[in-house]
Amino acid sequence: MERLEDTRQDPRGVLYPARLPTLDRIPAPLEVAHLVRWFWIPEWRIQPGRTSRQHVIAFPACNLVVEPDAVGLAGPTTRRSHRDLTGTGWGVGALLRPAAVPHLAGNPATLRDAYRKMELPGLHRPVAEAMNGPGERHDRHRRAVGAFAAWLAGEVPPPGPEALLANEMAAAIDSDPSIRTVTDATARLGIPARTLQRLAGRYVGLPPSAMIRRRRLQEAAGRLRDEPGTTLATVAADLGYSDHAHLANEFRSVLGLTLSDYRQRTAPDA
Repeated sequence: MERLEDTRQDPRGVLYPARLPTLDRIPAPLEVAHLVRWFWIPEWRIQPGRTSRQHVIAFPACNLVVEPDAVGLAGPTTRRSHRDLTGTGWGVGALLRPAAVPHLAGNPATLRDAYRKMELPGLHRPVAEAMNGPGERHDRHRRAVGAFAAWLAGEVPPPGPEALLANEMAAAIDSDPSIRTVTDATARLGIPARTLQRLAGRYVGLPPSAMIRRRRLQEAAGRLRDEPGTTLATVAADLGYSDHAHLANEFRSVLGLTLSDYRQRTAPDA
């Protein structure tokens, strides 16, 4: 099993990293690396009567999540989302690569901004036993990921060429900052725009343009948090927006915040 990673090393997707509960991100074991980008495991213990609200601008993907009392499939999102944490709890989530999605959701577009409970006792039982069992946090998390990965490897068949191409599409869009338009993505992958649209629809549930915008907004949020001395106009120009207003409008439409408001909320003294 590969090592644990603290998500604060790569907090993309989390709007307020400093407010996170204990959260580990574990790279997918080799046998399911074509199905899962990484596993993420939060644990929390909130004081009675208090709530911790966690805001995210999620990656353009589906997540399969095991919780103490259920398994659920969270679809791709079109806006920021949040969850209120109370009491004591945990979750074991898998950020799915596109190749895994058709085996869990026939049409991922129907899951946009939605969460569907899944009847998967063969997955829930061993993961819950690992999380509720003895041992230090990292040991329990490794056992939970091992059980999750074993279930996926046994239930999801090896991906074919199209599914692997969908994985390549998602990886390129997420990691290559030079991809700013659908035309950039088709050139990078060497496929027609119609093929790109079909792959994104079948395996992600969002159009490729939305996937590109999501990466750029995640990058913008990171720049606003980490570089308080950088002007908003510079952030917009560096990320390929036509002007400051273009970034500001998109940021507000998805996150419901202005650029300045978000920067103020994430300042060290906020």
